[in-house]
Amino acid sequence: MSTALLLAEPEPTIRGFLERHLTDDGFQVFGAGAGCEVLELAERTSPQLVLLDTALADESGLDVCRRLREGQPGRCWNRDVPVILLGQSESDAVDRVRGFARGCDDYLAKPFHYDELVARIKAVLRRTSPLPPERLSAGEIVVEPTTRRVTVRGERVSLAGREYQLLLKLATDPTRVFTKVELLRDVWGFRSLGRTRTLDSHASRLRRKLAAASPGEYVLNQWGVGYRLLGD
Repeated sequence: MSTALLLAEPEPTIRGFLERHLTDDGFQVFGAGAGCEVLELAERTSPQLVLLDTALADESGLDVCRRLREGQPGRCWNRDVPVILLGQSESDAVDRVRGFARGCDDYLAKPFHYDELVARIKAVLRRTSPLPPERLSAGEIVVEPTTRRVTVRGERVSLAGREYQLLLKLATDPTRVFTKVELLRDVWGFRSLGRTRTLDSHASRLRRKLAAASPGEYVLNQWGVGYRLLGD
């Protein structure tokens, strides 16, 4: 599965360079040039890390970082998403301290070597990624990630690779509706929804296998939005 990055860089040439190379290195990149785009993409795409230039087209990246951390009434994004600020060439220690005070996880001034940027991205992701749980319980369903064992009321369920990954994703928050965009990105690594029926067909097979082990309503389709593992 690819890691989703939100790249906020006002200079099209630099943004294009980073988008191309980060994509080649296996990341899924969502590009933005302005602060308003950052907040909209953070809400819509649920990135796993944000690369945020300190001088965006419409406002300071420091202010955007603060808004990401504080949230906004009526809007929803992960306020704990890791943020790396990309400072200007004249950045100094005071700028770095101000960046950390606004909530960034790392600060890298321009010009920087691309390989150093990738190394810092991976280091931040390692520090901020939670350890996988030994056991996930969702109603009668139990998933053991270390052994990939799945049971429903004690009955073992055999799942194919993507079926298991889909279940694992849904089981992290069983009653939450995960959007199709999220699931296709995090389970299959797709960049966009397109016309694929892959998610629907896997969800249908997963539903049947869980119900065969113990009759019940699993992998519920929220029409036009996505799927959740269990009802309320």
